[in-house]
Amino acid sequence: MRNKKVLIISSEVVPYLPQTEQAVKSFQIPKTVNEKGGQTRIFMPRYGLINERRHQLHEVIRLSGMNLAINDMDMPLIIKVASIPKERMQVYFIDNEDYFKRRAILHDDKGKIFKDNDERMIFFTKGVIETVKKLNWSPDIIHLHGWFTSLFPLYLKTYYADEPLFAESKIVSSIYKQDFNGVISKKIHDKVTFDNIDEADIIDLKNATYNSLCNIASYYSDGTILASSEIPEEVKNKVKDSNKPNIELSGTEDQESIIDFYSTKI
Repeated sequence: MRNKKVLIISSEVVPYLPQTEQAVKSFQIPKTVNEKGGQTRIFMPRYGLINERRHQLHEVIRLSGMNLAINDMDMPLIIKVASIPKERMQVYFIDNEDYFKRRAILHDDKGKIFKDNDERMIFFTKGVIETVKKLNWSPDIIHLHGWFTSLFPLYLKTYYADEPLFAESKIVSSIYKQDFNGVISKKIHDKVTFDNIDEADIIDLKNATYNSLCNIASYYSDGTILASSEIPEEVKNKVKDSNKPNIELSGTEDQESIIDFYSTKI
């Protein structure tokens, strides 16, 4: 992994959020990459419950100020950055007052997913890509964590298909346990088609269940990691029946297997 550039994109990362399986792995994997001589950048949303003073977040003016078109609306993008103490890891936070100010992550206090998670997903996806473009940092591996990042492979392979910075990048998606039922939104298909993405590429979004989001992520990725023991069998089977590299891991300790997956399978 020496000198390899790995971009980590996740909806949860410790120490900024509680220690869920996803949040811990989203920290441990880049830590291992760094220890093996690689370079990493981490991107996550700047939720309102993140204590900016404690974690020493600060806005990066040269990266902020852009407006992103989300379903015919211009939404301002704010970029903040922090460093994880004692680690050589820089974390970039995608921020917007409308989408991420609330003191919650993806669910309300009753456990239901927010109705605007579809727009938050699109904003986060575009925000990460546009920021990486401004950084002029071309990743060898892009490792996505969780269903909130599931639109990223689709957008990179369609909407941003002609972007030279990502021409050689390989995408890996880690799938975690299901944490919502039903559909994320009945309008996500229409909001994605607003970006002139072909109907044939987003059939799964017409019924945007957890399984559908996982399927669309793995379909447009170059490899998939089944990162939890609680993934629906339908999703597992779809991944394993594909012709793409995949691996099943459920422990937080097996980072060596992931590095090997990067090096030998992707």
